Amino acid sequence: MELEIGQKVSYPGQGVCEVERIEVRDIGGHTTKCCLLRVVGDSSHILVPVANAEAVGIRSVISARQCRRLIDQLADDFEEISSDWKLRSKQFMEKLQSGDVFEAADVLKKLTYLSHWKKLSFREQNLLEKAKHLLISEITNANDSKSETIEARICDLVEAACSKHQQEHPMMAAAAATIH
Repeated sequence: MELEIGQKVSYPGQGVCEVERIEVRDIGGHTTKCCLLRVVGDSSHILVPVANAEAVGIRSVISARQCRRLIDQLADDFEEISSDWKLRSKQFMEKLQSGDVFEAADVLKKLTYLSHWKKLSFREQNLLEKAKHLLISEITNANDSKSETIEARICDLVEAACSKHQQEHPMMAAAAATIH
């Protein structure tokens, strides 16, 4: 992937970033071409060697077409949620670190569903907020929309998915109440 100043990209676990500078730096006695990314959500910075950009998971922001598909899928039912909190936590972390916004949507739907049945742990609540942030960041930048409007729409669609899941899997709803 060729990075250019001003380009918006997605960085796994951080959301949308803008390429601010591309420069050559001395790192460990070697000259390395690096790009300085500014995280759009909080204006923090990330320095990434250009040669490592793809290996780190930097990718282009989703297209308008992918964005429409993502929004359509937000209201869809989802797979069973593991009752083992360690496995569930590991799966959610892996999905968010993958940089795949569709995986982040799955995490958001499942944790929102669980939140209807139990108080989320501190870690789960953080994962839910991270997933929501990643989706809002990506959709806002793919659509050039306002984040407040997008957040409300995402919440409505995710609630629709939770309702659908409860109707399709009534036994799982009862089991979700006992998940630790």
